Amino acid sequence: MSRFDWAALMRAGMGRLGLRPAEFWALTPSELAVMLGAGGGRAAMDRARLDALMRAYPDGVRQEKDETDG
Repeated sequence: MSRFDWAALMRAGMGRLGLRPAEFWALTPSELAVMLGAGGGRAAMDRARLDALMRAYPDGVRQEKDETDG
């Protein structure tokens, strides 16, 4: 297991990002990495991707209860 460079992380979190100590210590390492721009991540979903997901996983058709059924 690799060791964290806490001094560098604290400088980045509290210095560069302006976090208060309590805010810094409340973060997970992954959250801090995202805030510092590490990892890149995936782009936000666009309309074409949403449409593709909706076709692949359609919602079931909801049937309204007939008022005369009681």
